[in-house]
Amino acid sequence: MPACQLAGRKHQPQNTVIELPTCRVGSEQVVIIAGPCAVENEDLMITLALALKEMGVHILRGGAFKPRTSPYSFQGLGEEGLRILARAREATGLPVITEVTDVRCLELVCRYSDIIQIGSRNMQNFVLLREVGRVSKPVLLKRGLSATIEEWLLAAEYILSEGNSRVMLCERGIRTFETYTRNTLDINAIPAVKELSHLPVIADPSHGTGRRSLVAPVARAAVAAGADGLMLEVHPRPEEALSDGPQSLLPAQLERLLAELRSLAGALGRQMVNPAYEKSGRDIVNRHRVV
Repeated sequence: MPACQLAGRKHQPQNTVIELPTCRVGSEQVVIIAGPCAVENEDLMITLALALKEMGVHILRGGAFKPRTSPYSFQGLGEEGLRILARAREATGLPVITEVTDVRCLELVCRYSDIIQIGSRNMQNFVLLREVGRVSKPVLLKRGLSATIEEWLLAAEYILSEGNSRVMLCERGIRTFETYTRNTLDINAIPAVKELSHLPVIADPSHGTGRRSLVAPVARAAVAAGADGLMLEVHPRPEEALSDGPQSLLPAQLERLLAELRSLAGALGRQMVNPAYEKSGRDIVNRHRVV
């Protein structure tokens, strides 16, 4: 493997920890990122965001620009979706993450989002990687559809080499010969990358499986394997979702999963709560509660 000058353990033996208002990514915390695949409308987004905050979710996700396989599929609300995410952040106090799909949209996304996501299709969009390396926002870099661990880490190197040290890696499943699941979530990659790199590793069992019934067991496996956090898709009416309904958990299912993960984290000597934020976060939810 070519030497990763900045992403590798030889460069930085200690783990990178990314400080956010609600969590410390890369620490002893198991960080939960959750929300709908796509921002669909303001009422749904804010109502769901309030529920997620109350469950203990740390970061709110939602796509405003959606790169879809078919040009006829829902492509996202664009800037209006970003505005809705910003309103959800104001209502809950949760930092928000959303994907940038084009270097021409980077400035706009940075204006509204707290964390920039690079999707799997753009993992080797080297121009985009260099540009996000020059911004001050944390970046979540998803593994490409067929990328090796080496290629994934070298993609992170592009961002790091431009000066942005706040990079998170996201294992979201790779394309294999299997067709029953949407992708094959590479559990091996989680401890392997933790061994090779100091960067935090997030697992995405929603895209990794593509099936709602498989999300919870694979999420538990990812945490047991050492993932620093999970990215989960949630929707109150998955059958009506404009994107990725079959893999989206219902809020009640997420609540059950989070209870299981708290027990699992405790058994592993980890935790999910940020005590410094717990009370202030509850106060925010109570002030904006939707009845």
